[in-house]
Parts: sequence; C-alpha cells; structure tokens
Amino acid sequence: MSQAAARGQLAALADADLFERAEAAATAVRARLPVVPNVAVVLGSGLGAFADGLGGAISISYEEIPGWPASRVTGHAGRLVAGTARGRGVLALSGRAHSYEGHALDTVTFPIRVLGRLGIETLILTNAAGGINTAFSPGALMLIDDHINLLGANPLAGPNDDRFGLRFPDMSEAYSPRLRALAGEAARAAGLMIEHGVYVAVAGPSYETPAEIRAFRALGADAVGMSTAPEVIVARHLGIEVLGISCISNMAAGILPQPLTADEVLETTARVRDKFIALLEGVLGRL
Repeated sequence: MSQAAARGQLAALADADLFERAEAAATAVRARLPVVPNVAVVLGSGLGAFADGLGGAISISYEEIPGWPASRVTGHAGRLVAGTARGRGVLALSGRAHSYEGHALDTVTFPIRVLGRLGIETLILTNAAGGINTAFSPGALMLIDDHINLLGANPLAGPNDDRFGLRFPDMSEAYSPRLRALAGEAARAAGLMIEHGVYVAVAGPSYETPAEIRAFRALGADAVGMSTAPEVIVARHLGIEVLGISCISNMAAGILPQPLTADEVLETTARVRDKFIALLEGVLGRL
C-alpha cells in the first residue's frame, strides 16, 4: 500500500463510527488468517508464554491492525497470535492496553469489539492480580466468580449502538458458570489447586494503599488489578461467554512487610508459567 493510500485509509477510519472501525480491524485480521477460531484468550502481564507454544502459529503485530491500541507495558508483547492448543483453534492476545496509560475505555476495549466482529463466542481473560484474601499465596491461580468495577467509568457509557448489543446488558452471570465448571475439571485433571474469588478493578497505575486494601476486603474482594472488568462488560454486551483467571502475582499492600514492585509480578508469573498453561490447555481441550 502506498503512503498516500495508507493516509487515506487512516483518514477514513478516523471519520468512521466505532462499529465501522471494529469491522475494518476484523477485516484486516481475517485477511491474514486462513481460518478464524471462535475462541480467544487475552494474556495478562507476564502470561504471554502461552502464545509462544501454540501450534501452527500466525503472529500479527498490533501495529498492523487498524485502530488496535498499542501495548506499551512491560510483560505485554503486543501481538495477536492464531494457532492451536489441544487441537482447538484459538486467538491469543499477547498483551492489552490499560486506562492508566491514558487510553479511554472505548480504546481499551476496542480489541474485544474486534473479537466480536470476528465471531468469537468464548473469551478467556487472564491477568496478574494482587492477593487480598489472606488465604491466598503468590503463584495461586484464581477463577474469577464476579468483579467489582471501581475504575470510576463504564465502557458502555454514551450512545448505544444496537449493532453491538442491548442498551442495558445483564451482568448477573458475567463470568460463565459453565466455563468455570470446565476450568475446575481441567484443574483437577492436571492436579492443580485453584482458588475462586471476586476481582476488584481499580484505575492504577499506583499500587493500592493498605487502607484501600482493607476497604476492598470489606467489600468482598479477593484480588485486585487494573484491567479485565471493562473487557468483561464489553464482551457481555456482545453476547460473548467469558471465563476469567487471575494469577495472584503478589500479596496486596499491607499484608506482607515489604514494598510492591512490578518485578515481583513478572517473577511470579514466570514461576507459574507451566501451571497456567496447563490450566488454559485443559479448558480449551474441554470446549
């Protein structure tokens, strides 16, 4: 494509509405893949190793997909990988954009809109999270039963486009009971211990204070992070079934007598890599 044509395409996208931009991105992805799977996995901080092990992998940099937000956080590779695991085709999003990077929530959740236009029916969202529940320990894997959105915003705010979904989507089963049951079966078969809990989403990028962690525990939260909830809301708006998995990468502020660092997050996710991949593959093999 010539530079003039590329500039013209970007100008046209800038004038398009959200649905049209999502469709344009989906069209660009379809053109690169022989077959588009109906299952996708979003890989959180330090959890991108799963994408490296996919069979027959085709990798697309986020920069090559029109309108797709760049991922600039350490531990997020910034690429879409299509391949197979346990005989199941899957799209793996190695990295995500966050609101704390300065992105609006419609930008943060744009990849989920694109997945919807690609025909994704099942979405597995993963993240690295701080453990609030004192029964947890770093390296634990937690199935998300529900979430509390404390980001102060909702990605569906503003005019509703009925081509995406209903104005008021139901969130009473945001995290699929069916998929959580499959994940439980996969964990037992692999000899893995898993936790269940409620995830609270906060804006970041500063880590939480001990007082905030005490407040979140009083609200019923078991883990805290800076992503996932907006993606779940948009996925459910699109009618996509969702499974959420948190890797408890550290204990939250005030629980242990030590400061929190991003290095600890990456060290822990690297340590549980095999356990995490075994769980994901076990779920995919049961879909």
